[in-house]
Amino acid sequence: MEAFQPRHLIVISAPSGAGKTTVAHHLLTRFPQLRFSVSATTRPPRPGEVHGRDYFFLSRQQFEAFIRAGKLVEYEEIFGHLYGTLRMPVEEALRRGEYLLFDIDVKGSLALREAYPEETFLIYIAPPSIEELERRLRQRGTETEEQIRHRLHRAAMELTYQAAFDVVIQNERLESTLQQAEQLVAQLLGVEVPPSMP
Repeated sequence: MEAFQPRHLIVISAPSGAGKTTVAHHLLTRFPQLRFSVSATTRPPRPGEVHGRDYFFLSRQQFEAFIRAGKLVEYEEIFGHLYGTLRMPVEEALRRGEYLLFDIDVKGSLALREAYPEETFLIYIAPPSIEELERRLRQRGTETEEQIRHRLHRAAMELTYQAAFDVVIQNERLESTLQQAEQLVAQLLGVEVPPSMP
């Protein structure tokens, strides 16, 4: 694997259903140095989600006020809801020399790198194919037929951005994907990969 310089803002991105949240959660359990960057959204919380831990749940009015005040590094409307990264927590983390892990969409990733080019590293988790992505989305059983069609249409657009990322990991076998992500993040943190639990 190519050698990379340490960076403080590590971004995992992928089309919906490709596995980015699974990868992000795994990395957070393996590297205690990493802190999760909590995004803001106008979508309602899902069962079990907690404000300030999973997302900052804002009203559309609050979110739009944040946009006008320049309080977001990046934001985008996806499937009728606004999502974005709050500027202040990122600036504070960089001041303290902390490492942040982001689980955000493709366009948001590129906007973050534009804002912090020296500190941002972009990892793209790619599905083996659109057909496999559709199978995984249907298997989740959390979306309507119309939502699946929307997600697949957006995924086709997002797949065209792969070349803009620092690294693309093809998520065919989850175990191999997690290992590759671990090796990469260890480099970016300037540490060894933690030993596996027995």
